[in-house]
Amino acid sequence: MGLYFKALSTILSQSGFAGLTWGNILMLVVAFVLLYLAIAKNFEPLLLVPIATGCILVNIPLSGIMDEGGFLRYVFYGAEHEIYPVIIFMGIGALTDFSPLLANPVTFLLGAAAQLGVFIALFGALMLGFTVPEAASIAIIGGADGPTSIYLTMKLAPQILGAVAVAAYTYMALVPMVQPPVIKLLTTKKDRAIRMDALRPVTKRERILFPIIVTVAAGLILPASVPLIGILMFGNLLKECGVTERLNQSAQNEILNATTIFLGLSVGSTMGAEAFLTLSTIKIIVLGLIAFMFSTAGGTLFGQLMKVLSGGKINPMIGAAGVSAVPMAARVVQRISAKENPSNFLLMHAMGPNVAGVIGTAVAAGAMLTLLSS
Repeated sequence: MGLYFKALSTILSQSGFAGLTWGNILMLVVAFVLLYLAIAKNFEPLLLVPIATGCILVNIPLSGIMDEGGFLRYVFYGAEHEIYPVIIFMGIGALTDFSPLLANPVTFLLGAAAQLGVFIALFGALMLGFTVPEAASIAIIGGADGPTSIYLTMKLAPQILGAVAVAAYTYMALVPMVQPPVIKLLTTKKDRAIRMDALRPVTKRERILFPIIVTVAAGLILPASVPLIGILMFGNLLKECGVTERLNQSAQNEILNATTIFLGLSVGSTMGAEAFLTLSTIKIIVLGLIAFMFSTAGGTLFGQLMKVLSGGKINPMIGAAGVSAVPMAARVVQRISAKENPSNFLLMHAMGPNVAGVIGTAVAAGAMLTLLSS
């Protein structure tokens, strides 16, 4: 009997219950909320399910899964060395049709205007006491681009990666909740019902030349943007050149899906209670929300300007799609427009600034790296 109790005592002392803290319990609750949003509400399940699972795994005490030699520690290597974000960009490029942007190049300006939140959050973070590199990493959340946020943060401020990554991916997932109130505040019912003319056809030559020209131009102007912009455009070239369909299918399916799993687990693995439950984390999450809302507002307000300059031919809502959340932001614009005018179809028009936002956020990250590395 004594041996039995001794064995039971040993098992209990080495179980997860022995090391469980209130912080671990709180983070497990956070993970369950993320799973609920992903599974029950269908909020970006491909992102939130791996992130939530990583959070659960890292908050089970004594598992050793994130220790040196642990499984998640090896998985995290790809995020730590910027491998996953760059591969994700290749997959995004392979999935993205830049034709709406080429058909209406003026929407490049909407993508630029939607970076307003990046600069608002930058100054806000500096005022709250963050260092310049940390402020830059927090600011990029305003672009609603998870891979770029991770890439820049690992370069400049890896100590805040967990909070930045979670904020970036959470707000990407919550685009359908966060954007509509901002859009409706800055537009009228009449604005939201504006119909836009059909886009012109884009030639195959234009679609092939675009990724090549953008890579060279962005690379010569901002060499620091090459890992993101160059690989994004490489993925798009695989899609558009017409002779690499097998590679294109792999880039946008198997490779992208596998990398998304590992990146999500890596993000979740940074959500350990000791590192995540700090005042800085709360500040970062709040600043991320402010950045995202101001980015939506910046694009919408510039859309209002373009509406006036075009004589009412441009629906200002498409400016809100200038954030990098592809294609979620464009779908939000289409959904709101359809409620005001069921026969209206703005999705392709909104895709122009949406894909411009991807390029704009990557360029902004390259500019910050250039300025802060010099």
